[in-house]
Amino acid sequence: FEHLHCFALFLGLETVIGLHGETLEIPCNNGAIKAEDILITKWKYVKGLPGDLLVKQKNQNVSISATDEYKGRVSMAANSSLLLSEAKLTDQRTFTCMVVAGADITEYPVNVVIYKAPSNLEISDKAEEIEIGKRTKLGKCVAQDANPAAEITWLKNNKPLVADGKGIFIKASVLVDPVTGLTTTTSELEYSAEKEDMDAQFTCSTQHAVGAELVSSPVIFTITYSTENIVLQVIAQDPLVEGANMTLKCVADGNPAPTSFNFHIQGEVVKVEDTDSYTITKVSRDTTGEYKCSLIDNPTMEASKDITVKYLDINLNPSGNIVKSAGETLDITLQIDASGESKVSWTKDNLKLDKEPKFTKVTYADSGRYECEVTMGLLSRKASFELVVEGAPVIRQLSKQRGEDGKHEVLICEAEGSPKPSVSWSINGTSLDESPFVNGKITHKIAVVPTANLTVSCTVSNDFGVDTKNISVSSPKKITLFWVHIYLFDMLLAECNNQFT
Repeated sequence: FEHLHCFALFLGLETVIGLHGETLEIPCNNGAIKAEDILITKWKYVKGLPGDLLVKQKNQNVSISATDEYKGRVSMAANSSLLLSEAKLTDQRTFTCMVVAGADITEYPVNVVIYKAPSNLEISDKAEEIEIGKRTKLGKCVAQDANPAAEITWLKNNKPLVADGKGIFIKASVLVDPVTGLTTTTSELEYSAEKEDMDAQFTCSTQHAVGAELVSSPVIFTITYSTENIVLQVIAQDPLVEGANMTLKCVADGNPAPTSFNFHIQGEVVKVEDTDSYTITKVSRDTTGEYKCSLIDNPTMEASKDITVKYLDINLNPSGNIVKSAGETLDITLQIDASGESKVSWTKDNLKLDKEPKFTKVTYADSGRYECEVTMGLLSRKASFELVVEGAPVIRQLSKQRGEDGKHEVLICEAEGSPKPSVSWSINGTSLDESPFVNGKITHKIAVVPTANLTVSCTVSNDFGVDTKNISVSSPKKITLFWVHIYLFDMLLAECNNQFT
């Protein structure tokens, strides 16, 4: 084919390219002679002996003279071009158009070339698996029925492979069909795989002179290799604490991967088959240590991991409900047993304390719920106690103040004690207010309108005792007369001062 094309170019012949199986139009004189001047147009070819195809005389129909393979395949267009249907590779020859115009006879030879793209492209005879480092025939790529012969390129992950005589070997061959003359190109790829070729896609392609690029369907080969590395993985909650489950998983990089392993569990060897995992339930602090896994058929290939089970134990003494008498001492002890550094925080009645509570002499204000929280990373433990300080009530202050209307007195009795003391007065009055019982303290107020000077008692009591205090209260009338006497005395004194001056 290439020789024929080059020879035509050497002779300076016009070349026409046709597509296999389609109708080919071969031009005649390309308008060099006017149609009205043409008396006879004749098409012929040379095949051993000259072969006539057709002839047309002026003002007459085309006469077909072909009797061989071109019978029924040739016709002439209005512009005198030869129309050749169902183009074949055997049509690659020189066709000549002879034109008679007046007394001149001119011939126009045209070289015909027939192209055909491959009908399909596929990889066959594929290897079942590839062993790393071993030269293996991956398969062959076949491009059928082409002209000129197809050139095949192998690709890995869409990147062309080039034979290097080391790990890539490519051998191509071309077979010509003796009947059609079309070629079938076969390319074989031998390859020495590496570990990174896992899941690689191999394809082959061809870009013909006509038609779009053809690419085969991708093929992924199974690559086998011996185990080179193993890793011991620990599957467990983070942090790993006592009572949790822990799964050991031995991961090997071989293909096919090993299915049986030895697990070294605290001095004992446990063999597992058809799995790569071993589970330890309800771990404890004693589970802490080094663990290993190894291949059964190669015990020297092993992996290890240090595992620490974290724990945090606290003991608060005393705990629960604690009852103390006011003034007593309370010693609080918090013991911590932890696998790491811990932090302690305290609250009283859900309010944060700045430091650990100390009780040299408990007071009523110390009553409440105390809670400690010990944390170590994400681990935390809590303990609490409820402190109740009890004691006989004591009146801390008994006072009075004038009412806003000037007619009554407000008596105020402030006391401490626990449980909550009850308050009583030795005189009837109107109860104005009783404060909430907080930190063992209570305040009670009454309003009285005394009709004479008298002594009023406030008494507080609970299950542990009684306390009483007295206060003097004057009649409002006597108080008013007293102030009148003071006013008159001041007036008299002022008058005497005026007379003296």
